[in-house]
Order: sequence, then C-alpha cells, then structure tokens
Amino acid sequence: MKYIQELTSESKIAYFSMEVGFRNDIPTYSGGLGVLAGDTIKSAADLNLPMVAVTLIYRKGFFRQEIDAGGRQVEHPEEWNPAEQMSLVPQKIRLTIEDREVAVQAWVYNISSLVTKWNVPIFFLDTDLPENAPEDRQLTHYLYGGDDRYRLKQEMVLGIGGVLMLRALGFRIKKYHMNEGHAALLTLELLKRHRRDIESVWDEREIWDVEKVKDLCVFTTHTPVEAGHDKFPYDMVRQVVGETIPIDVLKDLAGKDKLNMTLLAMNLSQYINGVAKKHGEVSKILFPGYKIQAITNGVHSFTWTCESFARLYDKYLPGWANEPELFVRIDKIPPVELWDAHMEAKKKLVDFVNRLTGASMDYDTLTIGFARRATAYKRANLLLSDIERLKKIGSGRIQVIYAGKAHPKDGDGKRNIEEIIRKAGVLKDSIKIVYLQNYNMDLALQMVSGVDVWLNTPMRPREASGTSGMKAAHNGVINFSVLDGWWIEGHIEGYTGWSIGPPPTEATLTQSTFEQDAEDLYNKLENLVLPTYYNHREIWIKMMENSIGKVAYYFNSHRMMRRYVTEAYIR
Repeated sequence: MKYIQELTSESKIAYFSMEVGFRNDIPTYSGGLGVLAGDTIKSAADLNLPMVAVTLIYRKGFFRQEIDAGGRQVEHPEEWNPAEQMSLVPQKIRLTIEDREVAVQAWVYNISSLVTKWNVPIFFLDTDLPENAPEDRQLTHYLYGGDDRYRLKQEMVLGIGGVLMLRALGFRIKKYHMNEGHAALLTLELLKRHRRDIESVWDEREIWDVEKVKDLCVFTTHTPVEAGHDKFPYDMVRQVVGETIPIDVLKDLAGKDKLNMTLLAMNLSQYINGVAKKHGEVSKILFPGYKIQAITNGVHSFTWTCESFARLYDKYLPGWANEPELFVRIDKIPPVELWDAHMEAKKKLVDFVNRLTGASMDYDTLTIGFARRATAYKRANLLLSDIERLKKIGSGRIQVIYAGKAHPKDGDGKRNIEEIIRKAGVLKDSIKIVYLQNYNMDLALQMVSGVDVWLNTPMRPREASGTSGMKAAHNGVINFSVLDGWWIEGHIEGYTGWSIGPPPTEATLTQSTFEQDAEDLYNKLENLVLPTYYNHREIWIKMMENSIGKVAYYFNSHRMMRRYVTEAYIR
C-alpha cells in the first residue's frame, strides 16, 4: 500500500490505546477514554505530527444499549463490517498465546486533517482469521468483554501484536505512547528486542536494557483509584503469555504478587503523566516514588462544536478550528448572535428528544444535561436524591436530559439507571426528565451543545479528568460540577460556571459526603442558577462567553498535544 510506505520514511510516535472513538458508525470505543484517543489522533493530524495509532477492531463493538419499559438496560452486540470502512493491509504477524500460534491482521483507517491534509493512520488489529482456533478468532470481537483471561489475551494482541505489526509494516518508532496500562505488554517485546550483548553475567537481569526501553516509552494513566488498574495472577501470565522474559525479572518490573499493568508501564517509561493537575497529585499518592507529571486533557474543537456555533466562529473568529486559542477573542461576537446560536442548538435537541420520547419538552425552560458512563461514583442520582426538594425548587422551571451506558457487569450502574427512570416517573407532572438510550458520539454532540447547563457530580477524587464539560464549553454551555478533575482548573465561581461541594483539599483522597454535595447542589440551583437564567439573561450570556473564552480556548486537544510533544515526545 503506497501511502503506508510513504508514511514510513519518517520515524513516528506510536500511540497505543485499547479503544479509539472517532466516528459514530465505527463502534470501537465505549466512552471517554476512546473518544479522548480519537481527539488526540485528530489533533495530531491537524498539527502535522508524525504519528501512527494502534488499537483492536472489535467486530461486535462495546454494545448497543436498549432500555426496556421497566428501566432496565439490555445489551445487544453492535456488529459492523470493517471492510465497508477500512482497508486491509497485506502484512500479517503471529504471536504465541497459550502455546498456540495466533495470526493477526490489521485494518487501516486514515485520519486526514481537513485543515492541513496531513494523515495519521490507525491500525486496527484483528484475530478473526480462518487459520486461528475459534476461541482466538473471538479475541478482537468485544471491547471490555469476557473474563480476566480474555482481557489478558486482548492486551497481548494490542501490546505485543501492535509492536510486531508496526515492525512488519516497516515503521521506525521513536516513542511508544501507552494510553492507559492496557498496552503495557508492548514493553516486554521491546525488552526482547533491546537485549544487551553480554557474554557472561552474574545476574540475568543485566541482559535486559531497561533504560533503553524507558527512553522509548511514554505512559499516561487515567485511573485515580487502586482497584481500577489491570492486574493478572502470575500463574495466568505463565499460561497465557509464557516467559517472554523470565518471571523473576517481570516481577521486579510489574509487582511481586500480580502482574500490575500500570506498574509495568511506569517502570519502563521515561515520562509518566496523569490527565489533570489533581489527578497527577492523586497518582503520586497511589504510586509513591514515581515522578508523575500532569497534562490536562482537552477535546478536539472542530469535532465538538455544533453547526450553529461553527458558523458563528467562522464569521467572527476565522481559523478557530486549528487555532482554538482564538476563542479568547469571544467578545467580538455580539451577545444576541451568541444566544441565537445557542437557541438553534437547543431547539434541535428539544425537537429530537420530543420525537424520540414524547416528553413535550419546550425551548424556554432551563435544560440540564447529564451524560456519561453510568457507574456508582459518577452519582447521576445526586440531582434526584431529594425529589420533594427538587420539585419545590424546579417544578415547571427545569427539565433534565440523561444518557449513558452501564458496563454489562456493573450492577450498581444499571440500578442507577433504573432509579433515575423510576424517579422521573414520580416527577413527571412537575419536572420533565428523560433518559435517552444508546449514548454515542452523535448524541453527545447534540446534548453538549443543546442543553443550558452541563451537570457533573462525581465522588471526589474519582474523576481523573472528564472531558464532556470541555465539549459543552465549546458550545457556550455553562458547567455546574463537583470540583474534581479538569474542573478544578477551569472553574471560576460565578464566572465560568458553578461548583458543587466544598473546595478540594491539597493532594489528598478526602471526599465530601453525598449529603454535603446534594445540599450545595440544591442551594446553588435555587439561589444562583435559576435566578440568573430567568432574571439576568445578560449575566447568563456573559457566562456563556466566559465558557468559550476562558475554558474552550485552553481545554482543547491542540494545546494538550503541543504539551505532549514538548514534554514527552522530544525530551
């Protein structure tokens, strides 16, 4: 394939991610981590960065969500045909899993910048080949499916298989960037490749050139709690991976009791970072002794700006799509035109919701949006924790749109959805509340641009970063959020939005209580948010301007990628 040969002429940054979300009809993502990866690659293309990306194909996707009449989530496979969207490269590689040879092929999709015309290829690894055993053909069928053994095999394909595939394609790699620990096994393949030529050693550990591998690797962690890091028993590792390097050497690098993918990545990366300043601090507490930096996430401005705002920016801020720092000039836009652009997006969302649900929402009522993965720590039920008080505050004055998938094995997340739908039924005569099924990228853009307020209520410090509020800010939507993740950096009280709960303490895991946060949410909704929206429209529009000029101008993936280049890639 000629264009792949051309791309191999310059040494590349290889970006490895378990999931990548960049198009709604290519379901190779589950949520924030994958969409962040997609935004990263899009910005790399816009900025002419020499990058290639590696992930898995997931022929049956994450899942398509259906919510039944009882509010229960039902999961369906989201089957699609890669051949309709991508090209198959002729090269194949083989790796040994459980003492069996497994063939791996790759599909390629080119992310091409609309601005610079630069291309970044994404290689989707695929084991669904006739020569493989039936169980091996399924390894690249489901994202986050199966048990720990299935996950370890997938991570072998991603990490080890990814390095082998890039080598087979002729790429020269100067940095391997692991987006989370899922790809950490790539370090084992690099250790095999970079062995010292020592004829006689007392300790076999000296053969493995750890410093050389560290110089090649960058690691970004996204998980602020110990339980969220992938760990595998060494008995399973022996059976599945084999002794790629001696187990005693592996234990030195990845943990004595279990193979901890995060530790493996940290011990073999020269540059390590969290995804917000607070998350970097929390990560240092979880992993003492490691030098952990922080590069706060961003979103791809062009992708996450709705049509009405894109037209407005084109008119008054030409070049914004590839220079989002131009948002700082937001005061060039007349307030009336800013409001008109917002109302155009809001009407599209309200009409869509009404067609889908028959909820009879209207254009003038303050509309709150909440959409993210449905899991307990996100606390989507915080707004509904005291429905009598909410009814007293918001009857006829607010309407709420929810969306989000729970992982198929997350019982608490599923119950959270059921609780919201049940309480929505109780409140139906005073507050209109809907839960939209099958949250995806298209629905996300409609929601982050069409609501008036973007709500986020995580349990601190569980939100490593969060990016949906950044997307909302690109469309002039005001954030109302717990001070965690990125919002600690983006928040100026009453200016860029509102906080929920007490200020965070220094670099600790201290959590405010559910009751404290609920009380603050209700107080500010009643005494600040609603009065500003209904009685002080000029202040509301000024806060919309601040969301764009003080938040969107900074919390974008172009700024993020420039920092990765200067701090991680060219060190």
